[in-house]
Amino acid sequence: KTHPSEIPAPSIGTQHAWCAGFQVLTHFSLGVRHKMMSYLASKVTSATSNGAVGTHDEDFIEAVVCQDTDIGENQMKQVELGEGKVLLVRQNGKLSAIGNKCSHYGAMLVTGALGEGRVRCPWHGACFNVETGDIEDFPGMDSVPCYRVTVGEAGEVKVRAKRTELATNKRTRVMAKRAAQDERTYVIIGGGPSGATCVETLRQEGFTGRVVMINKEPCLPYDRVKVSKTMDMNLEKCLLRTQQFYDDNDIEVMLGIAVTKLDGAARELTLDNGYKIKYDKAYIATGSNPRRPPIEGADLGNVCVLRTAADAKQVNDQLAPEKNVVILGTSFIGLEAAAYCVNKVAKVTVIGRGAVPLKESFGDAIGKRVMELFKEKGVQFVMNSGIRKCIGADGRVKQVELTDGTLLDADICIFGIGSTLYTEFLQDSGISLNRNGSINTDQYLETNLEGVYVGGDIANAPVHSNDGQQATIGHYPLAQYHGRVAALNMIGKATPLKAVPFFWTVLFGKSFRYCGYGQPDEVIVDGDLEALKFVAFYIGKGGRVIGMSSCQRDPVVAQFAEYSSQGKVLHKEDLSPNPFGWLPA
Repeated sequence: KTHPSEIPAPSIGTQHAWCAGFQVLTHFSLGVRHKMMSYLASKVTSATSNGAVGTHDEDFIEAVVCQDTDIGENQMKQVELGEGKVLLVRQNGKLSAIGNKCSHYGAMLVTGALGEGRVRCPWHGACFNVETGDIEDFPGMDSVPCYRVTVGEAGEVKVRAKRTELATNKRTRVMAKRAAQDERTYVIIGGGPSGATCVETLRQEGFTGRVVMINKEPCLPYDRVKVSKTMDMNLEKCLLRTQQFYDDNDIEVMLGIAVTKLDGAARELTLDNGYKIKYDKAYIATGSNPRRPPIEGADLGNVCVLRTAADAKQVNDQLAPEKNVVILGTSFIGLEAAAYCVNKVAKVTVIGRGAVPLKESFGDAIGKRVMELFKEKGVQFVMNSGIRKCIGADGRVKQVELTDGTLLDADICIFGIGSTLYTEFLQDSGISLNRNGSINTDQYLETNLEGVYVGGDIANAPVHSNDGQQATIGHYPLAQYHGRVAALNMIGKATPLKAVPFFWTVLFGKSFRYCGYGQPDEVIVDGDLEALKFVAFYIGKGGRVIGMSSCQRDPVVAQFAEYSSQGKVLHKEDLSPNPFGWLPA
């Protein structure tokens, strides 16, 4: 009766030995079986010399946390256990206990959205199974702990937990090891969040062949969302996993190396160091290249883009109180960069092609309010414009000339005008490329080339919340989700996509969230835009609600994401008279 949370990461060999031992018991009498099972159980719960199983009682805490009547059906309750906290969930008459914080950035899950069998983080949309704590949607790399819960005869709810798991609120799932007799080779091309999630899922799901991850960046996978938000990021602290983690789990990592050719017929990859790798299956998640406009001076030394940690360091190292920063583009990247720089330099000017920033994502009214917020903080805008050329001296930009001939002083110029897909190396591979470089996939993320899967930015893949229509979406959590789904399908666990796009940005301390996809015909805003406390509903063809955004109104966007993930659809008429009548009581 040992609870799964009390058995830390036994090796595959150890698991096989235990299974064999218990199977042998079936050949003995009931009394003998009872004695032998007691002996084996003692080994499972107390053998700690090799670190494979068990622990001592002082490493656990067990206490009554509430009464059974304190939590109803389809409810969550956060309770205290010793010096930590636990999330209780009751669904289908069953009471479960898991970690209380999201393993990504630590949001309280009790304030999130409870779906069927899982809870969704209110901040960034990560999902955790309420019975096992396993992560099922992203962002994040770790699952949350799962604790043993019992109900006594008097209705007292008792929870038993490891003290270490209470303290960390994180749990790494058990990984398989490479087996010498398994000659299969699965190669993951791309070391971003999607590739990192894929290699880890392969091992979590029992794949024992060779796993190789090839990353053209000279560093391990890291939290890329910090690049434009926190340019002074410490790369080592932002790594998703350490080199030791990959070594321990028999995952080969090639850094600073690019794939130059994929031969689909021969199932072979050619690398830029001349090395060739034969693969049985491959997952491609190479992401995007930041776009530089074809203008004079775009290659000057202090004209920058923001895609990698190295890009962030290049910009951050140049910031100083006397500097003038010019940013081309009103995308999330451009605005996040402006928000980061404005208090560190003399002047920040944002150049926008349209009249309103973020109009395509949030709509006209919200875009205008965001621009007002930026102006209040000292950021200047030149809209309906662009940069004709960058003017430099001694190899460094000094001014930019706008399309109307206006000259602006610029010690640093940042391009935040989108990206191109990194798939040029796949020409003549046998994989069909779309005109924009994206790759069509089926609902299992497999391409037209058998055994080759793609995900992340480059995938033109079905979107569950958009009637399964294909779309190319560059969102960090979606990239991770693609990595997990691809890995499951690569090992034969057929898993269709149920993608519900979710993204966020933080601008001057205000968190904006969005879930959904598509171009709306109408935007309905509920709340106070001036106070930046609102929910916006994006209405598409036929009156369908195709998206929802919010600021300071958590967890409504997470609730809409969970609602959509269950295949449910909102329409405009469902928002009247109560825009939130669809929410659970």
